[in-house]
Amino acid sequence: MKTMVRPPITSNEQSRLKAVKQLKILDTALEERFDSITREAVKRLRAPISTISIIDKDREWFKSRVGLDQTQGPRDISFCGHSMLARDIFIVEDTLLDERFADNPYVIGEPHLRFYAGVSLHERDSGLPVGVFCIKDIRPRKLSAGEIAALIELAGRVEAELNVRKQK
Repeated sequence: MKTMVRPPITSNEQSRLKAVKQLKILDTALEERFDSITREAVKRLRAPISTISIIDKDREWFKSRVGLDQTQGPRDISFCGHSMLARDIFIVEDTLLDERFADNPYVIGEPHLRFYAGVSLHERDSGLPVGVFCIKDIRPRKLSAGEIAALIELAGRVEAELNVRKQK
Protein backbone atom coordinates (compact mmCIF):
# COMPACT_ATOMS: atom_id res chain seq x y z
CA MET A 1 0.00 0.00 0.00
CA LYS A 2 1.39 3.37 -1.00
CA THR A 3 1.57 6.15 1.53
CA MET A 4 1.60 9.77 0.51
CA VAL A 5 4.90 11.54 1.14
CA ARG A 6 4.48 14.77 3.10
CA PRO A 7 6.51 17.81 1.97
CA PRO A 8 9.80 18.05 3.84
CA ILE A 9 10.57 20.83 6.31
CA THR A 10 14.11 22.12 5.83
CA SER A 11 16.61 23.10 8.50
CA ASN A 12 16.23 26.79 7.60
CA GLU A 13 12.45 26.80 8.10
CA GLN A 14 12.46 29.63 10.66
CA SER A 15 14.44 31.88 8.30
CA ARG A 16 12.13 30.91 5.44
CA LEU A 17 9.04 31.81 7.49
CA LYS A 18 10.64 35.14 8.36
CA ALA A 19 11.10 35.79 4.62
CA VAL A 20 7.40 34.97 4.05
CA LYS A 21 6.40 37.47 6.75
CA GLN A 22 8.67 40.16 5.27
CA LEU A 23 6.65 40.06 2.06
CA LYS A 24 3.56 41.19 3.99
CA ILE A 25 1.41 39.25 1.52
CA LEU A 26 -0.31 36.58 3.65
CA ASP A 27 -4.06 37.00 4.03
CA THR A 28 -4.18 40.09 1.82
CA ALA A 29 -7.00 40.80 -0.61
CA LEU A 30 -7.07 39.62 -4.21
CA GLU A 31 -5.04 41.82 -6.57
CA GLU A 32 -5.38 42.15 -10.32
CA ARG A 33 -1.58 42.23 -10.76
CA PHE A 34 -1.51 38.58 -9.60
CA ASP A 35 -4.90 37.45 -10.89
CA SER A 36 -4.03 38.50 -14.44
CA ILE A 37 -1.01 36.17 -14.37
CA THR A 38 -2.95 33.12 -13.14
CA ARG A 39 -5.61 33.79 -15.80
CA GLU A 40 -2.89 34.05 -18.43
CA ALA A 41 -1.38 30.74 -17.29
CA VAL A 42 -4.73 28.94 -17.61
CA LYS A 43 -5.19 30.33 -21.11
CA ARG A 44 -1.62 29.93 -22.44
CA LEU A 45 -1.00 26.50 -20.90
CA ARG A 46 -4.53 25.13 -21.37
CA ALA A 47 -4.75 24.10 -17.71
CA PRO A 48 -7.97 24.28 -15.69
CA ILE A 49 -6.19 25.39 -12.49
CA SER A 50 -3.44 27.89 -11.70
CA THR A 51 -2.41 29.21 -8.29
CA ILE A 52 0.07 31.49 -6.61
CA SER A 53 0.67 29.63 -3.36
CA ILE A 54 2.44 31.11 -0.36
CA ILE A 55 3.68 28.40 2.01
CA ASP A 56 3.11 29.37 5.63
CA LYS A 57 3.98 27.24 8.67
CA ASP A 58 1.02 24.85 8.44
CA ARG A 59 -0.84 25.89 5.30
CA GLU A 60 -0.55 26.85 1.69
CA TRP A 61 -2.43 30.07 1.12
CA PHE A 62 -3.49 31.14 -2.36
CA LYS A 63 -2.71 34.75 -3.19
CA SER A 64 -4.37 34.10 -6.54
CA ARG A 65 -6.26 31.15 -7.93
CA VAL A 66 -8.17 30.18 -11.04
CA GLY A 67 -10.18 26.96 -11.08
CA LEU A 68 -10.28 26.44 -7.30
CA ASP A 69 -12.81 27.73 -4.80
CA GLN A 70 -10.71 27.19 -1.68
CA THR A 71 -8.43 29.98 -0.45
CA GLN A 72 -5.98 27.75 1.39
CA GLY A 73 -5.18 24.15 2.23
CA PRO A 74 -3.04 22.11 4.62
CA ARG A 75 0.67 22.34 3.90
CA ASP A 76 1.25 18.68 4.73
CA ILE A 77 -0.76 17.47 1.72
CA SER A 78 0.20 20.26 -0.69
CA PHE A 79 1.98 19.65 -3.96
CA CYS A 80 3.46 23.16 -3.64
CA GLY A 81 5.18 22.20 -0.38
CA HIS A 82 7.29 19.78 -2.45
CA SER A 83 7.66 22.08 -5.44
CA MET A 84 8.85 25.03 -3.34
CA LEU A 85 12.04 23.13 -2.46
CA ALA A 86 12.91 22.07 -6.02
CA ARG A 87 15.84 23.77 -7.74
CA ASP A 88 14.12 23.68 -11.12
CA ILE A 89 10.57 23.35 -12.35
CA PHE A 90 8.77 20.55 -10.50
CA ILE A 91 6.57 18.39 -12.74
CA VAL A 92 4.37 15.40 -11.96
CA GLU A 93 3.03 14.17 -15.29
CA ASP A 94 0.69 11.58 -13.76
CA THR A 95 -0.03 11.78 -10.04
CA LEU A 96 -1.35 8.21 -9.93
CA LEU A 97 2.05 6.92 -11.07
CA ASP A 98 4.02 8.93 -8.49
CA GLU A 99 4.15 7.29 -5.04
CA ARG A 100 4.49 10.69 -3.36
CA PHE A 101 1.03 11.69 -4.59
CA ALA A 102 -0.94 8.60 -5.68
CA ASP A 103 -3.04 8.56 -2.50
CA ASN A 104 -3.00 12.31 -1.85
CA PRO A 105 -6.46 13.62 -0.87
CA TYR A 106 -6.35 16.05 -3.84
CA VAL A 107 -5.73 13.11 -6.19
CA ILE A 108 -8.19 10.54 -4.83
CA GLY A 109 -10.77 13.24 -4.01
CA GLU A 110 -11.71 16.69 -5.29
CA PRO A 111 -10.34 18.20 -7.47
CA HIS A 112 -8.91 14.80 -8.66
CA LEU A 113 -5.53 16.18 -9.74
CA ARG A 114 -3.63 14.10 -12.25
CA PHE A 115 -0.97 16.63 -13.32
CA TYR A 116 1.05 19.29 -11.52
CA ALA A 117 3.81 21.69 -12.58
CA GLY A 118 5.23 24.40 -10.33
CA VAL A 119 8.10 26.87 -10.08
CA SER A 120 9.30 28.07 -6.69
CA LEU A 121 9.07 31.76 -5.80
CA HIS A 122 11.72 33.47 -3.69
CA GLU A 123 11.96 36.48 -1.41
CA ARG A 124 14.55 38.72 -3.04
CA ASP A 125 16.67 39.76 -0.04
CA SER A 126 17.13 36.33 1.52
CA GLY A 127 16.84 34.24 -1.63
CA LEU A 128 14.67 31.82 0.34
CA PRO A 129 11.64 30.08 -1.20
CA VAL A 130 8.31 31.47 -0.03
CA GLY A 131 5.84 29.83 -2.37
CA VAL A 132 5.09 28.46 -5.81
CA PHE A 133 3.46 29.48 -9.07
CA CYS A 134 1.80 26.42 -10.56
CA ILE A 135 -0.67 24.87 -12.93
CA LYS A 136 -2.73 21.76 -12.23
CA ASP A 137 -4.85 19.53 -14.42
CA ILE A 138 -7.37 16.75 -13.95
CA ARG A 139 -5.75 14.68 -16.69
CA PRO A 140 -2.16 13.43 -17.06
CA ARG A 141 -0.05 15.38 -19.51
CA LYS A 142 3.42 16.34 -20.65
CA LEU A 143 4.57 19.91 -21.13
CA SER A 144 6.41 20.92 -24.28
CA ALA A 145 9.64 22.89 -24.04
CA GLY A 146 7.66 26.00 -25.00
CA GLU A 147 5.11 25.40 -22.26
CA ILE A 148 7.86 24.90 -19.68
CA ALA A 149 9.47 28.16 -20.81
CA ALA A 150 6.10 29.95 -20.53
CA LEU A 151 5.50 28.65 -17.00
CA ILE A 152 8.98 29.74 -15.91
CA GLU A 153 8.47 33.17 -17.49
CA LEU A 154 5.12 33.65 -15.77
CA ALA A 155 6.63 32.55 -12.44
CA GLY A 156 9.34 35.19 -12.89
CA ARG A 157 6.66 37.83 -13.27
CA VAL A 158 4.90 36.60 -10.12
CA GLU A 159 8.18 36.63 -8.18
CA ALA A 160 8.90 40.20 -9.30
CA GLU A 161 5.43 41.30 -8.16
CA LEU A 162 5.79 39.55 -4.80
CA ASN A 163 8.99 41.45 -4.17
CA VAL A 164 7.57 44.89 -4.96
CA ARG A 165 7.73 46.89 -1.78
CA LYS A 166 4.81 49.21 -1.18
CA GLN A 167 5.88 52.81 -0.88
CA LYS A 168 4.57 54.66 2.17
